[in-house]
Amino acid sequence: MPSKGVKCFAYIAVNGVEIEYTVPKQSIKRREQHQFITNHVEVESSNLPKFKFTGRFEFIVRRDGRELAKQWVDINSMTGKLEDGTMMNMDQTPSIFAEDLIIVYGFYDAGPGLAKLPKQHQCYITVTRNYANWMHEVIPQDSEKSNRPFYKMVLPSPHDIGMNNMSSSLSLLKNAGTGIIKEVFGRSVPNALSIINQVGDKAINRIAPDVVRALAITQKDTLDTILQIGARYFEFRPAKCHRQMQKMSPLEDTWYFQHGAIPGMPYRTLLTHIVQFLQHHREEVIVVHNRWDGVPSDCPRPNDQELKDVLNDVLRNKDLCVGNQDDMMRKSIRALRSEKKRLIVLKDTAQISNYDDDANATLTGDSMVDKLHTMSRDPPKGHHPITLLQCQATATNIRDVIVASVLNSDVSTSPILATKPVCDHKMLPLLRGEVGKKLVAEESVVVVLNDFFDGATADVAINLCRDRLG
Repeated sequence: MPSKGVKCFAYIAVNGVEIEYTVPKQSIKRREQHQFITNHVEVESSNLPKFKFTGRFEFIVRRDGRELAKQWVDINSMTGKLEDGTMMNMDQTPSIFAEDLIIVYGFYDAGPGLAKLPKQHQCYITVTRNYANWMHEVIPQDSEKSNRPFYKMVLPSPHDIGMNNMSSSLSLLKNAGTGIIKEVFGRSVPNALSIINQVGDKAINRIAPDVVRALAITQKDTLDTILQIGARYFEFRPAKCHRQMQKMSPLEDTWYFQHGAIPGMPYRTLLTHIVQFLQHHREEVIVVHNRWDGVPSDCPRPNDQELKDVLNDVLRNKDLCVGNQDDMMRKSIRALRSEKKRLIVLKDTAQISNYDDDANATLTGDSMVDKLHTMSRDPPKGHHPITLLQCQATATNIRDVIVASVLNSDVSTSPILATKPVCDHKMLPLLRGEVGKKLVAEESVVVVLNDFFDGATADVAINLCRDRLG
């Protein structure tokens, strides 16, 4: 009989929490702590009333029997399509704050499996404590641990924080002609250009926002939420919008995060929210690293003074100082707090990473796992202030995936979202175990990055940090 499957991924880091998945005539409950749990359920036509083909997938999160969250979608067992629900698209899945917990979840709306993309829908859920004050809790200022050098820290991080919503890119696309849109896609997602060139001009303007959403959006929560989930390191690529597009754009001509030539969060917004957070959380320390990897020359970059002007304006009348690379590498956690240097700003600082163009161009994560094992057998040596341990795949580097994503783009599909839970459940256990321990031995701030930043990524990084500090 026709059916559509849902693969369920979960990570629970709080006692007394239970996640229940239900579809018609099937229910699964999971309670295991600090485990990467997977399950599979099916919306089966045979389990539905006669002449009815739509069944509901639902998850409920409970704590000591109290219901904290419930989300659902109605799935057509014949077509596999979503017909109604609270997870119809990415914008409907912001993290949920419940008591002292944060529930992070996402739902990938799977098609028929073109280009080896998943055929089953995917739902992931993480339940962790609110980590707004995790540095204070793990490293109290009056503890011996606070005397450890800051370079012993392991910091959770959202990959490409600037691409957490569509507001800037939608404004930029609003008045853009098809020629300029093609230029931007060619600069930002080169593998998409040959496909887009075959699409009519009217269609390009219609599908452009959904293509951006599918191929460039890497985060779905607000910056304030991501900080409370536990993020403490933010790589940013500040530059002005592509000059051809800016001529037609209603956007202010200022510094935005650039994904290729697709603009995201303004630099001032990043700093404003981080500074506000630090003002309310007095023992947290945050690192901002400005780089320009992949930013086209047609997107003007700020000079040092222009970056400093934005920062100084945001910091005006704030009880906060700015640290630099020397502070990060030479001072203790206690000293940085005492000197109020709880915002460290870097520029093009040397770093190493497990990222590899070929290995990360994957839908399964297996090549990333192999790369991480290889790196752990011979850990990098030498002077590199930052070690990046990246969990996210870049399936957008696979041409067939690009074709499928462009031709089938809508508000509920994303190859980046498709690979997230699959890769997380392979990469994060490795980082938590012996492989990860081998990669944090050098004198280097270690950063654990991920797309669609979640509680499991934060929890693994924070526990690595706790172990590394001793």
